[in-house]
Amino acid sequence: MQISDNIRGAMLMAGSMTAFTVNDAFMKALADELPLMQALFLRGIGVALCLLVLCRMMGQLKFDLGRRDWVLILLRTLAEVGGAFFFLTALFHMPIANLSAILQTLPLTVTLAGAVFLGETLGWRRFSAILIGFCGVLLIVKPGGAGFDIYSIYAIAAVACVTLRDLAARRMSHAAPSVLVALMAAIGVTLFAGLMALFVDWAPLSGRAALQLGGAMVFIIGGYVFSVAAMRVGDLSFVAPFRYTSLLVALILGLLIFGDFPDRLTLLGAAIVVTTGLFTLYREARLRRRQTPIIGRAR
Repeated sequence: MQISDNIRGAMLMAGSMTAFTVNDAFMKALADELPLMQALFLRGIGVALCLLVLCRMMGQLKFDLGRRDWVLILLRTLAEVGGAFFFLTALFHMPIANLSAILQTLPLTVTLAGAVFLGETLGWRRFSAILIGFCGVLLIVKPGGAGFDIYSIYAIAAVACVTLRDLAARRMSHAAPSVLVALMAAIGVTLFAGLMALFVDWAPLSGRAALQLGGAMVFIIGGYVFSVAAMRVGDLSFVAPFRYTSLLVALILGLLIFGDFPDRLTLLGAAIVVTTGLFTLYREARLRRRQTPIIGRAR
């Protein structure tokens, strides 16, 4: 049976989100044995080396890019560094499903930031969905509640960094190779973690921790590869909603591995965030179709 491009793209996106979430589970499990910066540095070495090989194999190791692209790559890398720090710090201290639910606001924050900073069109429907989605986030983090702490703020800061990262990627020209951009980000995160690791006491690497670290490396590289491939297969409007696979996987892993399951308010907030995110993606897809010339569609 022949698989359509849309189904293939959806499978790749679901695979990407699953791989990233399993990587998160491995990194969270390492929190019992390794300091954050040690774990991030060791993982980063393996990820950077593998991406370097992949970049070379795909012929994407190109440095003759324009100055504007390099500035955007630098900005994206700095945002990646901030996102990795805030996300993993939060991950080490809060349930994986709660953190994943907060991260699902990315379609909303990227849309809002695109309107504010890039002058992209934002109608009242999508703006209303964004406001409702942020109300869902409040249900998840519960400001003023017993479960609200600095790590909830770190999770929101991670969303802000990843939003900046995605905006920078939007502004890059098509000449900037995807894997090269990911490689630069991996190098930036590794250098930052290596510098910070100089100021922490390193823990011995047990056999169990080594396996967990290896698993994190394998799955995050798989996430990178699948995500790049997913963006090149099928219609984005069909493929993009499958990014919410990560929340389902996080719920399952959180329950089976860490014994965590969100309370009713968190689940309600997550449902609101996902629903508004899906609506935003749907409206963006309709807007793109309206803006596409008839001749362009015929092709």
